[in-house]
Amino acid sequence: MRTDLPSGVGRFRRPLASLAALVLPAPVVLAHPSERGAALLVAAVAALVAVVALLPWPVGRVALAAGAGAAGVVSLLLDVCYSGPYRLPAFWLPFEWLALLGVLFRVVRRVPGRWVGPVGAVVGLASLAVPLRFTLRMPHGGWAGSLIAAVLSLLPTLGVAGAALYLRVLDARRERAVARARREQRLEVARGLHDFVAHEITGIVLEAQAGQLGPQDREESAALLRRLEEAGLRALDSMDEMVGALRDPQSDEALREARRYGLADLPGLVARFDASGATRATVDLPSDPGALLPPEAEATAYVVVLEALTNVRRHAPGACEVTVRVTAAPGADVEISVTNDGGSHRRARRLLLRRPGSGGTGLAGLTARAAAHGGTLRAGPHPPSGWRTVCTLPGR
Repeated sequence: MRTDLPSGVGRFRRPLASLAALVLPAPVVLAHPSERGAALLVAAVAALVAVVALLPWPVGRVALAAGAGAAGVVSLLLDVCYSGPYRLPAFWLPFEWLALLGVLFRVVRRVPGRWVGPVGAVVGLASLAVPLRFTLRMPHGGWAGSLIAAVLSLLPTLGVAGAALYLRVLDARRERAVARARREQRLEVARGLHDFVAHEITGIVLEAQAGQLGPQDREESAALLRRLEEAGLRALDSMDEMVGALRDPQSDEALREARRYGLADLPGLVARFDASGATRATVDLPSDPGALLPPEAEATAYVVVLEALTNVRRHAPGACEVTVRVTAAPGADVEISVTNDGGSHRRARRLLLRRPGSGGTGLAGLTARAAAHGGTLRAGPHPPSGWRTVCTLPGR
């Protein structure tokens, strides 16, 4: 249970509660011997409410709702059953009333949803009824004085409840914001794993499978092992960057900045793809690709190409050629396309039966990322038997 006071003050709650339990009953010794019983009862109830208001909750297995509800019920019972002199409640009335307001504040702000209403109503009613313990028993008080006392007590009670409710709403908003930030962080990690690590692992698996298809000479084996090593190192680098970003105190921003590629990095990506298999890959870029898109949109464009090339490896291993093309007109949208010529007739037919947007989580995630930058993503058959992925993003 969180405290309502700053951490430096919260550690004094127990000493203050102990002090209230000792000090409030002390004036009973000054009462007339015939009135000490009634005075002790009134002082004990005031001390109980003050202790509930000051203690850090929960106390053992007792929650704040139980303690506050008990204090409110005891106070209301005393209002109904008190039969002593009317002067005695007047002395302890301010202490009990202020303590009840403190309990009400903590209840409205901290008690769980299903209990806050009943417990808050009991404590609020007790704070309104405390002044009546004195005014209703005055010889000449009458109902007019009691009504005035109730109204004067109602205004602070509503103010305390309203302030606590406002803080409760702020706390709920803060918790939702933290939950959203954590979810976004997990999604960033998942995207990083999918975009970079899975791409490299897919390449390693396909390279290893290709190496088993037939005998290779020493030079080919050395080249294959070198490509496997480089892909493994890139996957490890991606993992290290994501883990390092998560350890950073500013992890949200660090995670976004950990791996940000752009259009200028596409030739290297395509060259690695071209060197890793039998599929020929080419890239067509404008002369100054870095000036086409904002950095965040560039990262999305790079990931689109990365995902499209990974899908070629997975779903069209027989494709002979893949073309990556970036086109743009001044002040217009930038189009990034990845086109392959398909593979065997059976494989091409399987690709044709897929629906845009109904692919794996990669395609769905890329569609959402493109939409976040005001762009679109389309994927579909490309005659005669290929597949084409096109991402359109607003230019600078």
